[in-house]
Amino acid sequence: MFWCKTSLVSSNSQASFTCTSKTMKSKNLSHIIILSILSLLCLCNSKRVVERATYIVHMDKSHMPKVFTSQHHWYSSTVTSLDSATQRENPSILYSYDNALHGFSVSLLSPHQLETLKQTPGFISAYRDRTTTLDTTQTYGFLSLNHSHGLWPASNYGQNVVVAVIDSGIWPESDSFRDDGMLTQTPSTWKGTCEGGQRFDPSLCNSKLVGARYFNKGVLAAHDGDAKAGANSVRDTEGHGTHTSSTVAGNYVNGASFFGYAKGTARGIAPRAKIAVYKVAWPRGVYSSDVLAGLDQAIADGVDVISISMGFDTVPLYEDPVAVAAFSALEKGVVVSASAGNGGPSLGSLHNGIPWVLTVGASNTERSFGGTLILGNGKRFSGWTLFPASAAVNDLPLVYRNNASACDSSKLLSRVARGSIVICDSVTDDVNQQIERVSSSEVYGAIFITSDPKVFEMGTMTCPGVVISPEDGEDVIKYARGTRRPSATIKFQETHVGIGTKRAPTVATYSSRGPSWGCPWTLKPDVMAPGSSILAAWVPDLPAAQIGPNVLLNNEYNLLSGTSMACPHASGVVALLKNAHPEWSASAIRSALTTTANPLDNTGKPIEENGEFPQRASPLAMGAGLIDPNRALDPGLVYDATPQDYVDLLCAMNFTQAQILAITRSKAYNCSKPSYDLNYPSFVAFYANERVTAERKFRRTVTYVGDGPAAYTARVSSFNGTAITVSPNRLVFKKKYEKRKFVFTLKSQMDKEYAVAFGALEWVEETGRHVVRSPVVVVRRNTVSNPQSGI
Repeated sequence: MFWCKTSLVSSNSQASFTCTSKTMKSKNLSHIIILSILSLLCLCNSKRVVERATYIVHMDKSHMPKVFTSQHHWYSSTVTSLDSATQRENPSILYSYDNALHGFSVSLLSPHQLETLKQTPGFISAYRDRTTTLDTTQTYGFLSLNHSHGLWPASNYGQNVVVAVIDSGIWPESDSFRDDGMLTQTPSTWKGTCEGGQRFDPSLCNSKLVGARYFNKGVLAAHDGDAKAGANSVRDTEGHGTHTSSTVAGNYVNGASFFGYAKGTARGIAPRAKIAVYKVAWPRGVYSSDVLAGLDQAIADGVDVISISMGFDTVPLYEDPVAVAAFSALEKGVVVSASAGNGGPSLGSLHNGIPWVLTVGASNTERSFGGTLILGNGKRFSGWTLFPASAAVNDLPLVYRNNASACDSSKLLSRVARGSIVICDSVTDDVNQQIERVSSSEVYGAIFITSDPKVFEMGTMTCPGVVISPEDGEDVIKYARGTRRPSATIKFQETHVGIGTKRAPTVATYSSRGPSWGCPWTLKPDVMAPGSSILAAWVPDLPAAQIGPNVLLNNEYNLLSGTSMACPHASGVVALLKNAHPEWSASAIRSALTTTANPLDNTGKPIEENGEFPQRASPLAMGAGLIDPNRALDPGLVYDATPQDYVDLLCAMNFTQAQILAITRSKAYNCSKPSYDLNYPSFVAFYANERVTAERKFRRTVTYVGDGPAAYTARVSSFNGTAITVSPNRLVFKKKYEKRKFVFTLKSQMDKEYAVAFGALEWVEETGRHVVRSPVVVVRRNTVSNPQSGI
């Protein structure tokens, strides 16, 4: 009989098993079994690993004992008291937070230590560190910004406003960050600095780039201190932060382009604003502890606007670093502009749906990039391409064969269509796989056929190819089949603006839709801004384009798409408004942008969602519409709100005192008047099903921000089966800053064929100068899955 003995090797805590053949007396058998069981138990206990993690901890500052000289001293003492002599690794503080929240982040915290921490006086809440991802020139003209009149000259182009960009850092040598024409002095409220690090000397900062800091303790803690996870430098190694920074406030750069596309003068939306960069995004991830630290420092530094192109999905407001920090910013008059996310077109895919934040969706613009396909018979077709070279694809044989035109085999393409232009079969989903196969073949050119909108919004072209519509594809295939020796030519590097019948803007397919998971009682997104194929500064160390499988091309400017690109457009407009109206609150600025946004496209028709079968866009996709900077300068009326108003909403949503305190950091706020009826510049109501009438009464207050007496009359555009009343329906103002209240009542019997119905309330000044428009939406309750939302 074989008996196996278990022994523990102490050097590496591994078990070794030795088996020998012996004849044992029965009385020794029980001893052997017991010893074996004990050995295995020791093995299991020795291999048990105590789970440790990084936590963000909220504390009540009022409980700090007087013996401590600072919050950090108090937090450090609290964490030290959790140390255990039996543990090889003890928890350590990563960051102390004093502006975005009161609390700290701590690494290597065990479950037992967390429970002990919860008993500490002043403890409010704690949650594990989370990760998120980033939401990734001509547009100033598309937004009607011009030098002769409107918001640009009225705001002096954002001069001396400081915009914080929370992102992946910056490439300071880019021409977009030169300080030509910038004021040398900084605002008296500015307290920031430039932090040196690897490949980043503080002297790289100037009158344009006035602040640069990095925050990597969270990502390092998550990766056991691996330096590759987050280098000690604000220098951008991802490209994302450089792109967003130059979009919001880049200086004038002549001759910028993406390999011949979008040629012209690049500039940010607020070209005279100053930039402060807070690097929180790293190649190994973006952690909420680092994001909080960046936001906390930005608020402490005295920035005027915060632009953040990232967000956290399905996170409650009291654990969302953007929501927590933005409330503190709101109290200080700092506007936070955040991207809606790239999870569209599904309803409820939006993040950053925070009531006190400007949430920005993405639109396409009237500019398009492409090439021209010329057949041997002289017929011409316009198509889409971003092939990054002026390739010589002239009068080559045109091939369409059933076996090769699936374009799913590089080897087959090289054998059948070498040295030719191949026509690839029409696809309805991902044409990028065909592009990849052609790029790896010996084909000289390709014609791709699809109507997939994502190709035109976010596509790349790594081979000398052009994308045409299925309708044009039929003509091209007919020519190839019916001609003895068909041939074709492809021209590249074409940029078209306002040519043809292209309707713009349209809502980008990828742009996330509302309702907001965290707080569905406010309509999100608020507005949309250009987000597709945006030309902005890039990191020259990183490839901006590719040809074939191996050729990587660098460039100082790049075309990127995403709500990450839309957000800094809105942030730039906010910076301009801050300069033009320094007396406005953060809520007033958001209201001005919302009520003046344009719901119509360049043909004067309602904005549509981009797609093969376009449909009218609802406010859950576009908010109030495309931002209109010049109209936002003079909105007529604004819907203002105080921090207490937002707290009243949280109280109505049944947030606990601890959850509210995690956001507000102060017990000065109360829940004496809980209300879902926030004074917001838009309206959203929910219904259970089509058999139940949706009914909601809204109470609003508007503030007159015009000059001289004025009167406004209510005008309503409603949907079928909806009854809307406004009382009173006429508002009279005698002087600036007067307030007037009204009640908006909505009753709607929903059509079972539609999940969303929408319209608008407009306050029209009797002189016709101002139209203050607020979108109205009725949506099914089941589009919101958050049980704490109160829906």
